[in-house]
Amino acid sequence: MTKLKKFLPLIPAALVLASLMVPHGCANTTTPPSGGPKDTIPPVITKLSPMPGTTNVPVHKTKLTFTFNEYVKIKDANGVYLSPPLEKKPKATIKGKSVVVTFESDLDTNTTYTLDLTGAIADNNEGNLFPGYTLVFSTGSQIDSMCLTGIVQDCNTLMPVKGATVMLYKDQADSAIFLRRPVAAAKTDDWGFFSIRNIQDTVYRVYAIKDENNNNLYDPESERVAFLDTLFRPTIQYNDSLYEFKKFDMKDTALCLARNTQIELNLFRERPSKQYIVKKERVGERTAYMTFMAPDTKIHDMRIKGLPREKLIHQFNPQKDSLELWVNDQRKMPDTLQLVIKYDKTDTTGTLKPTEETVKFTYTKEQRGEMMKKKNNTRDRKHEDTLCVMTAKADPTTVEQYGFDIEFQYPLIQDGWDQLQFRSVNPRQQEAVGAVEVIKDSTNLRHFRVMPKEPFQVGYDYYLKIPHRQFRDINGFYNDSTQVKVTLPNDDKLSSITLELSGVHTKYIVELLNEKRDKVIRSFIIEKDGTLLFPYLKSGNYCVRMTEDRSNNNIVDTGNLLEHRQPEKVRFFKPDKEKFLIKVLEKAEMVWEVNMEELFQ
Repeated sequence: MTKLKKFLPLIPAALVLASLMVPHGCANTTTPPSGGPKDTIPPVITKLSPMPGTTNVPVHKTKLTFTFNEYVKIKDANGVYLSPPLEKKPKATIKGKSVVVTFESDLDTNTTYTLDLTGAIADNNEGNLFPGYTLVFSTGSQIDSMCLTGIVQDCNTLMPVKGATVMLYKDQADSAIFLRRPVAAAKTDDWGFFSIRNIQDTVYRVYAIKDENNNNLYDPESERVAFLDTLFRPTIQYNDSLYEFKKFDMKDTALCLARNTQIELNLFRERPSKQYIVKKERVGERTAYMTFMAPDTKIHDMRIKGLPREKLIHQFNPQKDSLELWVNDQRKMPDTLQLVIKYDKTDTTGTLKPTEETVKFTYTKEQRGEMMKKKNNTRDRKHEDTLCVMTAKADPTTVEQYGFDIEFQYPLIQDGWDQLQFRSVNPRQQEAVGAVEVIKDSTNLRHFRVMPKEPFQVGYDYYLKIPHRQFRDINGFYNDSTQVKVTLPNDDKLSSITLELSGVHTKYIVELLNEKRDKVIRSFIIEKDGTLLFPYLKSGNYCVRMTEDRSNNNIVDTGNLLEHRQPEKVRFFKPDKEKFLIKVLEKAEMVWEVNMEELFQ
């Protein structure tokens, strides 16, 4: 420590010198400022108080001062981050060319603190962002020396999560993250990367949260969480030469991705522990919906006041936390629909108990005004206002897997699936009539798929016709006639991806996604070794996501913190062993072998 203090006075000068050694577009000092290039040089620290590495810092009315070479401003107060955090955030104020940081409560004794300024400070005129600085000091007689790096990412997309709070606890109790602040913490950057320095050489529990209210505690009702399966003991001692602790321009992809990470945390949203109705809305004369706080809602009984039970049609979403309601009665409905529902609700003691409630669905002022307008202007009623509304479509690139897609706006009370007309026309213009199979969606009673019984062929035109007045919905309206035409793509520029899967010993969900990982192009559920084909792909970037379906329910299940259960494991296929993206060129037939057992180790 004595040797370190010997060189501390040279640090501010070195920082200034380093900034001058970096080439910048500076204004020519021999010409008027208004005529030169824009100032792009960020502020530089010229003086620190206390100096880095100072020990025995007073715990009461502690003040930290950062003096810059120019006038600065606080760009983001949340960027001034103290570890370990106090109950209230540090307070940063401007005094001349200095940023002064104070605290509303006393610091803890015998504790090593770090104060980080990343993303917090910019120069006063041009707004050039200060790259950041971490000041370390101790209220005890020594500076802790260990460190940790890692990444926080979304559990489903494996995309980095910016602004997550990574927290270390010496207290190994499950309740610590709910009740107490961590002994060390850090925020993730644009790449989901975090680095925690100057921590004790001891065993920690490691968590990450998306701290929406910035209180450094986990609030399960509104925040996402991640946790490390095992206890962690740091093995690397911090020093200023460590690459991972340097301050980088977040736009420099190569430098940011070159940082090594010791741990990986996958952020997920837990199933809420309390059950109750959180939202309700009437969306039409005979239509309403309601949402529940937690999934897997258990309903014992449900009816609309004044109507027989069989007049109520309802449908849960796959997670069973959202319920759609329809009234199968063509009489004029009252302004308020009253639903009497008995379901398992969390009481004041935290226990699920059968509870009966009356939920009122009332029109909004806008809805009531729209209804009055329609009532008073019957002559302006359009033909489509009296139809059984439906959409019928087919995607040429996926039709051979998913078929024709038909969805009705309202539930049906009469159907004529046996009246569908399906035909094909070959390249020689010869027409043939074909048979189809109708597949009802198990999760949406208004959605159906129509699959031809014969395989699709390239060069053929296919037509599905839905005749007039074959379907009737709960409003009493019949459908109009419609026809859908589809042809398999025959563009010779299109490409394909083939995956030859081995080591499949459980159920997996395999999906082809776009580059941003926010759209599923194709999806397969597999339970044994085999070959998957993703055809008709335009040139571009794609991803293949694989999810281990441990619960065997064909959906991706979340984790549970107190049960120490991680979300279902997700992996992305990496064609070059490094990057998720698959770059598809024109006219390419790409084939890879994938060992699922090795991928999920």
